[in-house]
Amino acid sequence: MDYRDLFKEENEGVSQRYDLVMERIAGLGREKQVKAPFLDYFEKMAAFIAAMGQLYDRFDKERGLSWVKDYTLDDLKALDDELYGDIFPENYETSYANPEYAADQLGEDYGPLLSFVYSELRGMIVYAIEGRKTDMAIAAELFMEIYSCFESDELPKYGELKKIVYWYVSDYSDVTMEYFLREQMDDAMSFIKDIICGADLSDERYLYLYGEHISENELLLARFMNRLSQEEIQSMAHTYVSGFVRGFKVMRMDLSVKNSVCIRAHAGFERVLRESIKMFEDQGLKVHVFRNPVASINKRPMRYGFLSTSPNPQYDYDHRQDYALYMDKALNERRLSVLRVIFEKYKDVLAGYAGPAWMDVFGEEPFAPVIHPHAPKPDKKQQELLIRYNSQSAQLSSQYMDENNMSFTIIAYPLPEIGKDFEAIFRETVKINTLDNDLYSRIQQKLIDALDQAEYVQVKGVPGKNRTDITVRLKTLKDPATETKFENCVADVNIPAGEVFTSPVLAGTNGTIHVSSVYLNGYNFKDLTITLKEGMVDGYTCGNFANEEENKMYIKENILKNHDTLPIGEFAVGTNTTAYVMAQKYGIIQKLPILIVEKTGPHFALGDTCYSRSEDHKVYNPDGKEIIARSNEISDLRESQPDQAYFNCHTDITIPYDEIGEIAAVLPDGKRILLIKNGRFVLLGTETLNEAFE
Repeated sequence: MDYRDLFKEENEGVSQRYDLVMERIAGLGREKQVKAPFLDYFEKMAAFIAAMGQLYDRFDKERGLSWVKDYTLDDLKALDDELYGDIFPENYETSYANPEYAADQLGEDYGPLLSFVYSELRGMIVYAIEGRKTDMAIAAELFMEIYSCFESDELPKYGELKKIVYWYVSDYSDVTMEYFLREQMDDAMSFIKDIICGADLSDERYLYLYGEHISENELLLARFMNRLSQEEIQSMAHTYVSGFVRGFKVMRMDLSVKNSVCIRAHAGFERVLRESIKMFEDQGLKVHVFRNPVASINKRPMRYGFLSTSPNPQYDYDHRQDYALYMDKALNERRLSVLRVIFEKYKDVLAGYAGPAWMDVFGEEPFAPVIHPHAPKPDKKQQELLIRYNSQSAQLSSQYMDENNMSFTIIAYPLPEIGKDFEAIFRETVKINTLDNDLYSRIQQKLIDALDQAEYVQVKGVPGKNRTDITVRLKTLKDPATETKFENCVADVNIPAGEVFTSPVLAGTNGTIHVSSVYLNGYNFKDLTITLKEGMVDGYTCGNFANEEENKMYIKENILKNHDTLPIGEFAVGTNTTAYVMAQKYGIIQKLPILIVEKTGPHFALGDTCYSRSEDHKVYNPDGKEIIARSNEISDLRESQPDQAYFNCHTDITIPYDEIGEIAAVLPDGKRILLIKNGRFVLLGTETLNEAFE
């Protein structure tokens, strides 16, 4: 069955409504009833919607996965330009998708809101290609309702337009939220998976089947994948899938009672993903693949799911907080109500959900955004509402998914954008992802043996280069023969191997964390400084902007996730010197993902612990000792005050080896055991890690 047939009955039911609104929009160009400067906006939006209608008709006729063979690669690139060109960086300055341009042309009130409407309309690219006529009609009707407000001589009140946007989001939240969640749970929602498993991957034109923006990254990546042998492809898939399976074994959980897994990946890796899907299915797991969401209500600050290279990261950044235009308490309650209905509907699937499997990418130019003052920004009340929604929705998820019997895996590979050494870096990354687990386990146990004796750890930066000076308090072991403080982390859920980590005690954890430059959650931070007092963030700044207020806002939004403070949820010592040396060799340290960077030095995570919502599930190291540092004073509130126990975020900040002056385990009697000195491992039994530096 063609995927579009899934909506056949629904599309027939909405056809009259769709035809009426599309016919009305087609006639707008002849009316000229709207006055300048708004006429240009509405004419361009109407033309875009009409083009999406034509795209819908085109794909309704050209069904199946072979339609791309009727077009040359140049034809398909031209189509991509038609769909995404308006938000490309070179065109963005004069696009209504840019809140700054919209504000300049349409006014400081109307502009950002009408820019949001355009952003929602752009979801029609996906709706047209997937054959979702209901979503097409909803978007077109939003436009017409806004347009009708400008038809009279008197301009509408801004509040009137905001109400239209509000009720559009609220009234259709059951449609937009359910579709997105169904992609993650319903076997029939297989648009992306059908392409991965059914397309002719030897012909790179298959990439245009998704309807996502296809850049040189995806084309060159698919081309490179097609040059790899089947053995190499299967080896990559095995590393990915076995990491997920090993996570269940390490955590002593039963994978056999699970029935599904969600893949999150990047276009271009289809050969590996196809083999991975087969391997997951051999484990009894049905695979679901969901697209990076296009409707505002489903978006997160960072793009996620199945995706391709962003047409313009600045566009994503400008619209990351569009919820500021409509968020209120009533809508929060509406969203939670919709979520509960959906979860109840799919409770059997959720009960068998094993967890997510990420295949991440890296290599893009580090993105340092321009702060556009007219981009929507939530007020403090809205920030609090979002934090509350995230907390309550997470609690709701926990009622339907047994998080004490779930795992995950994450692995990363470079994109061609990383530069001329792409293929060499890719092959070295494959080696890093398959380092000797047993060797790392033995070496890391030496570190853990020393750390288990310690009352606290001292971390200091290189004088004159790094201002880090922090004391990290550790839990006390009641029975050192059977208990340990640190997890011995090799390549299972978190690939590659190379760290030992713990959940610190907050009381007694004080000091400064500093790093000259770091790439976090997709954004570059320069001269980042964070101070902790009794384990909680007490101050922060960076050097990205000349304005200190903008620096603080940048950190609060992207690291603190709009919380006033966060606890330290994790302290770790990274041991993957091989990855660090590769990064130095090719000059790509700023392009590595946190997944790899966190293994290349000590790191501190702000937010929840690594065991968030699974603290009561016992975890053991390879030596059989139970890891007892799974919680802290905040997550200990999970029974008495669940709303206060979690922050629903976890951001790792890594200090590279070349900025580390000293890491020492300090025993109760004051004795110091040096682990690292001037960026080199000095603890007896860990010297092998220094060989990579040579």
